[in-house]
Amino acid sequence: MFWQEDEDKTLPYQAPDDILDLSFSIQCKRLPLDHAWALSQAIRSALPWFHEESATGIHTIHVAESGNGWLRPDDAEHQMLLPSRRTRMALRIPKQRLADTQKLTGKTLDIDGYPLTVGDAKEKPLLNAAVIFARYVLSDAEEQEPDFLQRMAKEIHTTTDVKVKKMMCGKSNAINTPDGVLFTRHLMVADLDSAPSIRLQQYGLGGGRKLGCGLFLPHKSIKTLKPTE
Repeated sequence: MFWQEDEDKTLPYQAPDDILDLSFSIQCKRLPLDHAWALSQAIRSALPWFHEESATGIHTIHVAESGNGWLRPDDAEHQMLLPSRRTRMALRIPKQRLADTQKLTGKTLDIDGYPLTVGDAKEKPLLNAAVIFARYVLSDAEEQEPDFLQRMAKEIHTTTDVKVKKMMCGKSNAINTPDGVLFTRHLMVADLDSAPSIRLQQYGLGGGRKLGCGLFLPHKSIKTLKPTE
């Protein structure tokens, strides 16, 4: 006889902790709004191993006025950020690289001519959130929103083996690099169970992780899942 019970949903979900965010305090008076490339190169210089690790990513720096990234100034090339004492810089890293990444503390990075001094670090584990969003996911200017969403649905299925049912695009954005302009879209994914939510945060969507692309965060206005969900 073959008899297989459904998974016990009452058991708490244990999120893997092999990938996490390391959040640093910073001292910096001004930063270009479009600083993804400059920050990436500064991290490469300070941590030569960082760009060789496929799981690493760099969250671009946001201040309070930018909220969760869904509202940003349109003229990014000529806008400046004014970081406050509460502004943080976060890197997504494998846990095994924690000690190596903590060596950033005390260093001063050159972000396109603007000095940024890195302070103390705090570990931030990935959270079981039913709704997650990425500020930037690589696309191109010719790709229409329905095509983008269909492509994302296929990538999510490949990454999580889950057929996603709820997604929404936010504003588009451009990232300037020496090789040209990268076109990105904001993406929110909703109604996720714990395992696919964590997996998407671990592995992201598309490329450009070192430029802040494809990195998912829990949506601040949505509560995280209960331990038994």
